[in-house]
Amino acid sequence: MTENATKGSIICRMKESLRSSSGEIVFGMSDGAVSIFGLVLGVAAGAQSGNAVFLAGATGAIAASVSMMAGLYLDLESERDETRVETEQRESEIRRNPDHAVNELMSVLQRTGLSTRSLDAIRDDMQKNPLTIRTFEDAVACEEDAPAQTVSPIVHACWMGLAGFVAGITPVIPFAFLPFAEARIVCVIGTAALLILLGGVRAWVGNRSLVRTVLETIAIATAAALAGILIGRLIS
Repeated sequence: MTENATKGSIICRMKESLRSSSGEIVFGMSDGAVSIFGLVLGVAAGAQSGNAVFLAGATGAIAASVSMMAGLYLDLESERDETRVETEQRESEIRRNPDHAVNELMSVLQRTGLSTRSLDAIRDDMQKNPLTIRTFEDAVACEEDAPAQTVSPIVHACWMGLAGFVAGITPVIPFAFLPFAEARIVCVIGTAALLILLGGVRAWVGNRSLVRTVLETIAIATAAALAGILIGRLIS
């Protein structure tokens, strides 16, 4: 019973982290697929064998996924630090001049339609403990602000890195198992299928036009592929 409960808890936490990281996963897969697709076709345009393409593509996929993980982690950590500093500064302001902070918030609450009795009760509570002002300020601003982040930045970064690697390695795999000419064809077909799927997911997540989002995703990948081929041809 305890083991089943533990497994259920782990699964629930994974589902929650997956759901909260859906944006990072989609972005990671899109970025990984597009960038490594362009890299692979660029190398294939100047290489004579699939081994060189596989080596460059696999190395690029790993490096790109680690880079995305680090970038997202540092960005989320910076946001958390900024929020913490702002909270500390606001609490310091409240401690220095609690009466001004109470009057300031009460003028905001008066516009919410609360009754006079409720407003008086809130004022009494805040005057007893001025730091409760932070709770009311968060409640007033919650509709405009993003939901509080409950999942660790490390978890977000790991999901993004994993998604980027899976998408990035997709155009590379054919060169490990197929002859050079066939691998290029399978690379294009497989990546195109992945991009169509990603476009559909982006449209669903963002409530956007399906056709437009899919075409947009494919167009970006095509531009990256053409740039890679051009550079590969010029260098070779």
